[in-house]
Amino acid sequence: MERRIFIVDSTLRDGSHAVSHQLNADQVRGYAQRAEAANIPLVMVGHGNGLGASSLQLGRSLLPDREMLAIARQELKRSKLGAFLIPGFGTIKNDIGPAIDAGIDALMVACHCTEANITRQHLQYAASRGVTAYGVLMMTHMATPGELLEQAKLMESYGVQGVLLMDSAGAYLQRDVTEKVGTLVAGLRTAVGFHPHNNLGLAVANAVAAVEAGASIIDGTARGFGAGAGNVQLEVIIAVLHRLGYPTGVDLYRLMDASEYVAREVMKKPIAINAVTLTSGLAGVFSGFAPHAIRAAERFDVDVRDILMELGRRKAVGGQEDLILDVAMNLKQKKEQRPEDFQLESLS
Repeated sequence: MERRIFIVDSTLRDGSHAVSHQLNADQVRGYAQRAEAANIPLVMVGHGNGLGASSLQLGRSLLPDREMLAIARQELKRSKLGAFLIPGFGTIKNDIGPAIDAGIDALMVACHCTEANITRQHLQYAASRGVTAYGVLMMTHMATPGELLEQAKLMESYGVQGVLLMDSAGAYLQRDVTEKVGTLVAGLRTAVGFHPHNNLGLAVANAVAAVEAGASIIDGTARGFGAGAGNVQLEVIIAVLHRLGYPTGVDLYRLMDASEYVAREVMKKPIAINAVTLTSGLAGVFSGFAPHAIRAAERFDVDVRDILMELGRRKAVGGQEDLILDVAMNLKQKKEQRPEDFQLESLS
């Protein structure tokens, strides 16, 4: 029998981006009930950017993190409850401690792909409290396989049960997945996971490539509900994994029911690849930048695609949302000063 794939469901975390972090109590409760019925191993809950990230810059949550976790905790019995944190947005005292008190079973601590050292105290604290700790490297298309392995080894030394690579911008091709996931699998003792985004339409193919390269954790969302063009669609990748002979323990029919609930009761609009999300993937820009870039483009009367491509050239990362306005203003000035040249550059 093929190895079992551990499924992480981030519908109530990454999906928060798609509704400007306005998930309400009924939606959290309704989805948690259905995730439990589907026997999802780990359900992540909270603000899209993690514990403590609710803010004017990143978007204010409708519900506080602790309230969302408490609601989900009431519904999850077999399924484990998880939270997500990026150091700098959340802290041990104000966020991790209260989340553990609220009953989380697992904590993912995420950072930019070259900054694993900033996660040490958070991961070690979670482990010391009896919580399963996972390290997450974001924007991993920006680092080489060797660099990612070096950072993942740091997280492994902090006592994690797994390290996940995030394709935060949806920029990976299958060959990138095979090389980077395979390097971590060969170089680590702990489990390796992958979190794909669908900006280039490759989320399912990339998730399969990750599993075939040795990954044992796949992180996705029902209906692909998430930032930008969305995440790997859980019900689809699980169906494919089952066809390939990889067991997950998930009840696929019940997960399909959960997906229909998301489409009917949670989504404001279908998650799809469009000009903006496709450009985000091409530029290698964090998918969560898209709504901010769209607003900036409208405000300054410039092409949102030019904003995203410039952010990619500047190697912008999550947390630098304030840079979007700067880029938009500079593009407007350039357009006003040299309109003919600007148009030619935009088309190149």
